[in-house]
Amino acid sequence: MRHRISFRTTTFLLPLLLFATASGVVAAAGSQAEMPAVVHKASVDVHSGPAFDTAKVATLSRNAAVRIIAQQGLWYRLELGAGKTGYVRINDVRMAYAGNEAPAANTRVLFTGNAGKGRVTETASVRGIDESSLRRASHDSAGIARMQGYRVDPATAAAHARSQGWQASRVNWAGEASVASARNRPQATQAEKRQGLSTARGLLSKLGAGAIGDSAMRVADRAVGKSEQELAAEELELGPAIAGRVLGAAPLWANDEAQKRVNLVGRWVASQTARPDLPWTFGIIDDGEVNAFAAPGGYILITRGLYDLLADDAEIAAVIAHELGHVVQRDHYEVIRKQEVAGVGKDIAMAQVRAPGAASYAKDYVSRHGAAVLMGSLDRDAEYRADQAAGIYLARAGFDPLAFYAVLQKMTALGTRSARLTQMYRTHPPLDHRLDQLDRQARR
Repeated sequence: MRHRISFRTTTFLLPLLLFATASGVVAAAGSQAEMPAVVHKASVDVHSGPAFDTAKVATLSRNAAVRIIAQQGLWYRLELGAGKTGYVRINDVRMAYAGNEAPAANTRVLFTGNAGKGRVTETASVRGIDESSLRRASHDSAGIARMQGYRVDPATAAAHARSQGWQASRVNWAGEASVASARNRPQATQAEKRQGLSTARGLLSKLGAGAIGDSAMRVADRAVGKSEQELAAEELELGPAIAGRVLGAAPLWANDEAQKRVNLVGRWVASQTARPDLPWTFGIIDDGEVNAFAAPGGYILITRGLYDLLADDAEIAAVIAHELGHVVQRDHYEVIRKQEVAGVGKDIAMAQVRAPGAASYAKDYVSRHGAAVLMGSLDRDAEYRADQAAGIYLARAGFDPLAFYAVLQKMTALGTRSARLTQMYRTHPPLDHRLDQLDRQARR
């Protein structure tokens, strides 16, 4: 049974889901376990334990310098001096960007990692898929088949969610409702629209418009808009084509347990989106950089480097939820579509008679550019919308939205010059800006 709640209420009033190891607080040994941070709110109460109903042991003011020594679920344990410690929520303080790339910068704050199996280590190589490698990579058909083999259906994912105690909730989102309304409107197909163009072409011919009119009609033919059904069909075709090129650059990680895990968690969260019927498919690629990719049609790939940072299912769900937002919003697909529209303008200027038709443009784009579209910078609004979507989907799936905040904090701790975040920094807004945006959305 679903319960109706608001996103704002979910963010602040739902009981925090604590995902700790069997021993409780998880921390790295030694002084390198400490991580500098500053208080991010006007006033923050420090509790004796990781819960609001524990005793208050101190109150800190905005910009007070603190040191984090451990993480338990969605709480940080602080060193208060004189041998005293206390707990604050992960969004009460803000991590300081690490100033250099060193083993300590990659490990000291990541008290939990490898999806709950211990703190992240430096054993993973940082190969770093970049735009050129995605452009050059060949399509890995066997890899796509293997990836699809891990796919689970909604019922299986729901059963797993029940076994984990994840309860779906209804969270309304105005932006999503407007998108759904636009997609549900009746739309003419390209074939139907082209019948009108054919009539117009015949009329121009009778009027003696000649070659100029014929060229203009070909440009118009290419520019004909697609119906929702046609767009969806094209996405489904593009998804495995683009994901297969990613796998050509970095293969699926040889870890069956992890692959099954991300599909169970991912499919459950995907069921809470406005497009639950896509053939959602998830995979972890064997690449050490911290990144993730969302191909059209429901194909989502996480790097091993990012997976290694994640503490538990909530953080896995948080990363996936952001990528789900990109697919639901058709962000990368729209990059291809914009190139198509730009091509129409070139046709007008160059009077190209043999330009490819609109229906074949997307496939032609992938043939020429590979999966490089996934490495293109989306506008900041698209990234902020995906961040907001992550919170919505997490709340609907029974997770606390602060899990996404925790993931961004971990990335911040790796530093602005971390080799593991090179491509992520190139294609996304600064992490502190994204955290600020989440704070603003939570206060609305």
